[in-house]
Amino acid sequence: MLFGFLHKRPALPTIHLHNTATGRKEEFKSLEKGVVTMYSCGPTVYDHIHIGNLRAYLLPDLLTRLFLRYGYKVKSTINFTDFGHLTDDADAGEDKMMKGMRREGYEITLENMRIFPLPYIESFKNDNLAFGNLPPSEYARASDYIAEQIKLIETLEQKGYTYRISDGVYFDVTKFPAYGIIGNIDIEKIKAGARVEVNPEKHHPADFALWKNGDLGWESRWGKGFPGWHIECTAMVFATLGKQIDVHTGGEDLQYTHHNGEIAQAECVTGKKYVSYWLHNSHVKIDQQKIAKSLGNGLRLRHLSDRGFAPADYRFWLLQSHYRTTANFTWEALEAARAGLLRLRRLVYEELGDVTPGKIDENYEGRVLQAVADDLDTPTALAILFELAKDQKVHPENKLATIHFIDSLLALGLSKGAAEGRAELGVIDEIPDEVKKLLEDREEARQARDFALADHLRDQITAQGYLIEDGSDGAKLRKK
Repeated sequence: MLFGFLHKRPALPTIHLHNTATGRKEEFKSLEKGVVTMYSCGPTVYDHIHIGNLRAYLLPDLLTRLFLRYGYKVKSTINFTDFGHLTDDADAGEDKMMKGMRREGYEITLENMRIFPLPYIESFKNDNLAFGNLPPSEYARASDYIAEQIKLIETLEQKGYTYRISDGVYFDVTKFPAYGIIGNIDIEKIKAGARVEVNPEKHHPADFALWKNGDLGWESRWGKGFPGWHIECTAMVFATLGKQIDVHTGGEDLQYTHHNGEIAQAECVTGKKYVSYWLHNSHVKIDQQKIAKSLGNGLRLRHLSDRGFAPADYRFWLLQSHYRTTANFTWEALEAARAGLLRLRRLVYEELGDVTPGKIDENYEGRVLQAVADDLDTPTALAILFELAKDQKVHPENKLATIHFIDSLLALGLSKGAAEGRAELGVIDEIPDEVKKLLEDREEARQARDFALADHLRDQITAQGYLIEDGSDGAKLRKK
């Protein structure tokens, strides 16, 4: 064939994503050709994030990797909420940032509110990277966008969507008939079912604060105070990505109040659809309990590391469940995940360690892409990866290239250089002569069934910094 060298890859399967706003899978089409805009609700930075929080950032990472594979340019933002998030996740309770500052003995000032979260911001960024996630195009800190938030509230006020009461400015949900599209919230049923309102001055139980008066805060036409939690994200979306975006992600707990509030604000300001696709991840539980510091189960990545687990082990465990299903964490499940990932790592860095990557196998490429493009079906993608690992019909160099391809979508640490991967596994390329002699003597003792001597020699080898793995093909050494 004349142009056989211009071989084209198979057509990419269509991306379908489950849109929480409609309750169904929809074909993905970006607003701008070749570009995806994506916003992900970030942490309130009054403490370190726990392993359950990380699932909310695995979701945009998987999307980013998929979009990049399809040739899109991805513009993404993750925010840091550093004021205004009250403890009831609505309009009542204590500001979580102030609660954290009191916990650590900070005087409650605006200056200290800027300083206090810095370690937690860096902690989040470090955990996000250690977990294998690509960083967003931009991190946005809510307190850097006060002017933009005030301007949005003023615009909503001018358009007649707000009212003022003694503690601030509120959005009137009855002025926006589409309120509650996420979760099919019926505001009439909310009003009928409301027995005691937290704030009796509110016109409707679902109305939410755009501005809260307070002694601490910023000056505005409504007096001193601070913007509401929901307006923060709308302002940061507009400022960093534009007034209409493709994808908005977050934990399932954010959809009913926070995200419906965002939609109402944004669409009343612009008169246009705010977000094309809303994606929400389900929670992680630990031993069937929700994760909460009050329960003493707020595990962080470093706690997993203390037990000998790598971030990739936890990532692998999470990928075994679909992002929209609740995942129940146990140490036994994490141990099984580690064992599964270890098998793959040994295949890549030991059995295929000296192989040069060849061509991506089109069959496995198409099947994995089909799975991931189908609303991020990572359990199926992992099953295909293990099938590939066992498939003796795929040439080693093509198997390695295909594993690297799959790893570009899942980020399990299977694409490192051979030397780095072997070093992480403790593979030893050169064994000192004295250790070789101990290993040979131990094997002779085992053959002679002198197990006491064999155990003694094992202890000597271990004392030299090596681990012994006995297998059908003899004993192997690894560095501790």
